Amino acid sequence: MINFTNTTFVKSAPNLANAPQGGYPEVLLVGRSNVGKSSLINALCNKKALAFTSSKPGHTRLLNYYNVDNKLYLVDAPGYGFAKGGFDLDKLFGEMMEDYFSKASRIKRVLVLLDSRRELNEDDVDIINFLIEKEIKYTLVFTKVDKINQSEKYHLLQSLKEIGVDEKEVIFASTLKPRTLEPLRSLLSK
Repeated sequence: MINFTNTTFVKSAPNLANAPQGGYPEVLLVGRSNVGKSSLINALCNKKALAFTSSKPGHTRLLNYYNVDNKLYLVDAPGYGFAKGGFDLDKLFGEMMEDYFSKASRIKRVLVLLDSRRELNEDDVDIINFLIEKEIKYTLVFTKVDKINQSEKYHLLQSLKEIGVDEKEVIFASTLKPRTLEPLRSLLSK
């Protein structure tokens, strides 16, 4: 089992060429710019300030590497979608991810973070379809699940079926409910 509390920030990299060396498997986190990637990393590792959280969407603009118990890297990618100040996050995300997916041989899984309170948008569906097409292992992680009810969960699962996503590829998580993070820790430990 992985000790998630033994996680350290390694470095930020503008591209894959500047990624840390070390040969650990990588788990990439992608999602909209305000989905809560940094908050999830902090909660998963039980550290309040490991990953920087910002009230302004679009803060992450580099690949941020976290060493988890000398077993794997969690890689926080820039978000896509909205950013304050007119910065084109979609362009940054597209360029960085094209490079990452074409050259990263250590990638073992992609965690696609989705806000459980929001409908899937075109960018979300495009990423899911890309991962399916490229046969890259992925898990959809619906964040902020503490803010929705069972009926809303059911609706989300139904919308995923419409685009060909199996319910087994879905985890509902909340940074405010630590027990909801256990399925994710278990998945990453495997």
